Amino acid sequence: MKIKYILSVIAIVAFTQNTFAQYSQDAIRFSQTVNGSTSRIKAVGNAGTAVGGDLSNVSGNPAGLGFFTRSEVSITPEYDNSKTKAGAYSATRNTVNLNNAALVIYNQLTKPRGADKNKGWLSVNYGVAFSRTNNFDQNIHYGGSNNLNSINDYYASQANQFGLGPEGSLIDAAYQQNLIDKYSTGPNPSDFEYRSNNISGSPVAQEGFINRRGGQSAVDFSLGANYSNKLYLGFSLSFTDINYDSFSTFYEDGSLSRLEGTPPVGTTRDYSSSYAQNQSTRGTGFSAKVGVIYKPVEAVRLGATFTSPTFYNIDDTYNEGVATSINKEAVTSQNSGNYTLNYNLRTPLKLAGGAAVFIKSFGFITGDVEYVDYSTAHLSSNPDYNADKIDNPDIKGLYKSAINARVGAEARITSFFLLRGGYGIQGNALKDNGSKIKTASGGIGLRFGAYYVDATYAHSTGNQTIFAYDLGNASPGAMLRNSNDNAYLTLGYRF
Repeated sequence: MKIKYILSVIAIVAFTQNTFAQYSQDAIRFSQTVNGSTSRIKAVGNAGTAVGGDLSNVSGNPAGLGFFTRSEVSITPEYDNSKTKAGAYSATRNTVNLNNAALVIYNQLTKPRGADKNKGWLSVNYGVAFSRTNNFDQNIHYGGSNNLNSINDYYASQANQFGLGPEGSLIDAAYQQNLIDKYSTGPNPSDFEYRSNNISGSPVAQEGFINRRGGQSAVDFSLGANYSNKLYLGFSLSFTDINYDSFSTFYEDGSLSRLEGTPPVGTTRDYSSSYAQNQSTRGTGFSAKVGVIYKPVEAVRLGATFTSPTFYNIDDTYNEGVATSINKEAVTSQNSGNYTLNYNLRTPLKLAGGAAVFIKSFGFITGDVEYVDYSTAHLSSNPDYNADKIDNPDIKGLYKSAINARVGAEARITSFFLLRGGYGIQGNALKDNGSKIKTASGGIGLRFGAYYVDATYAHSTGNQTIFAYDLGNASPGAMLRNSNDNAYLTLGYRF
């Protein structure tokens, strides 16, 4: 593929033992969650803020629980096909997950004899749900010829900034494997700098593979109340989980100059090297949500939710290594060992509003708008980590607010068959590069008395730029075109 050389706004993680990761990327990665929902709400673009009466309300707008007049339970497995294209390179990943499982218990409030049963507080219903709110499963493959720089230039820049580091560190490994050396820049013994051993002007072949696994999930406990079939209020607590693994290997083939013989003379040799990075992140957190739905007239529902920041405690383990073969000799490799860190993350709050119009028993049209300011994500410093040195300034400088918009409709074709469609746009969190994620969805619903089946297909597309290493304006970036094809199946029962 053709590699574009553009400003590195998202450098890859970890470069020395003291500054081995840029957690600002993960702060945003873990902030881009979606509400868990059933196939029905997935089919209408996930625009469920004002719909009410769906098990998605347990994880979405809890005020919608007030619409239930019977208890209900459902389960929603998911099939996900992820595709990534980078020029002539492509990679796929197929997974099956439990996307959503929910239960609502209907609790009608008692009224004094003779009281109007349609006035005042009519019910307080309770719900619990498991939802998969973020999917990290992805394979990435990119590559190309680079005649401007080498990853060895990156190793040299780090050596000049931080020194070689302890034995076994990334930069020490590059030095021991003859990828970089110390060169004199003047007449004095102190005039020197580290430089790449690559032959000037000689292109290098580069290729990268990234394997990402895991996701985020939430368990929500919600309640929703119905006042006079007019006003619906809800509250929920969400306990969240992060499970993220990334395995990355970057390969480079080229020519370099190695000192050989007595006296030593610079000799041109071919080389092959690889740079591997492994990251494992686990975390737990909690958040709260309040919601409201109001019916100004019977056919119209207006909804809104406020979602607090999620407060995470995260454990991160990272290691990296370099392996090199020069002149087809035996491979020399070194690994850093594990770097571990525990830190706290606060994600942005979310505000959402929506409206739904019901056309008697024929169906409805619904739409949502959600606001998220990703620049307000915050990492907390501790004795082992100064978040305010690089990461928090990066979050404020590189990320911005975004609007997520969703629309959809449901049509009742017969008494037991429903047809649905929707469209959604997830706003771009980056000030530069990246793109919006656009999702088109459609589905059907079947009703069999107390039982029901809903099926949905959704197709999402978006672009992102990744960078193999950080050399400022000369950083090589690969433009990825991502797409996801998802299928959801909900099996439900009312009792």
